[in-house]
Amino acid sequence: MLKTILALGLLVFAGPAGAEVPDFPASFETQEITTNGATIHVRVGGAGPAVVLLHGYGETGDMWAPMAADLARDHKVIVPDLRGLGLSSKPDGGFDKKTQAGDVAGVLDALKVEEIDLVTHDIGNMVGFAFAAAHPDRMKRFVLIDAPLPGVGPWEEILKSPLLWHFRFGGPDMERLVAGRERIYLDRFWNEFSATPARFTETSREHYAKLYALPGAMHSGFAQFAAFDQDAADNRAFLAAGGKLTMPVLAIGGEKSFGPMMATVMRAAASDVTEGVVPDSGHWIMEENPEATTKMVRAFLDKAN
Repeated sequence: MLKTILALGLLVFAGPAGAEVPDFPASFETQEITTNGATIHVRVGGAGPAVVLLHGYGETGDMWAPMAADLARDHKVIVPDLRGLGLSSKPDGGFDKKTQAGDVAGVLDALKVEEIDLVTHDIGNMVGFAFAAAHPDRMKRFVLIDAPLPGVGPWEEILKSPLLWHFRFGGPDMERLVAGRERIYLDRFWNEFSATPARFTETSREHYAKLYALPGAMHSGFAQFAAFDQDAADNRAFLAAGGKLTMPVLAIGGEKSFGPMMATVMRAAASDVTEGVVPDSGHWIMEENPEATTKMVRAFLDKAN
């Protein structure tokens, strides 16, 4: 992996036992874009057709560095931190995914970008789906990776999994329980949802734990999950109105995680779905098998409309 990272021109931060957290290429710039009641931290680099990368819980936009470096060879790559997470602001509310779709639209407006390809992971899937539902005219292709959509397809069956206990975990008492123990809380996700936990390196764990220990970050994370009931109602209303997505969709699951179930979910919500499975990976696809994930995403984005 080190050879691949260096070949992509990435900077790296050295860590214990030779581990490293890849950084974005030096050509990327960061911006703080105030929109829709939040200030969104955004990384922008490259030139060409625009592609937006949205992260999920337990990580930030930093997760996309290897893919962003590859795509920036012939795309304008836009990588926000979701509201409340990473280096974005921590507002009191707005964690339903329709509101966060407005954050994405505001970022694109500020950057004067009209049409995008969209690549998402985990909670990013949910924000991305809300954006695609609200702005189908701004979407060319949509890649969703390894997480369900509230209210869509087998959602109620998925909720029965004991691994998803955290969907209902939150509130002020829980925030007090994890205050100062963010690393302990997050380790459970990084371990349980990995095919090979060691691939989520110690340096990456330290990096994300520090970001989630920022004031308001854990509250915001819990609020992302607390909004799922509203998100499910919004998604069901969209589908009931005959609103299946029509743009080409690639639904990717980690082999040891959602696997082909990701395509099952999306066939309930989109009419043109291609299935993909990242081999030798659990949920954390950019930690566990970034090369295969990037190759799969690029092949799909490179297809002509």
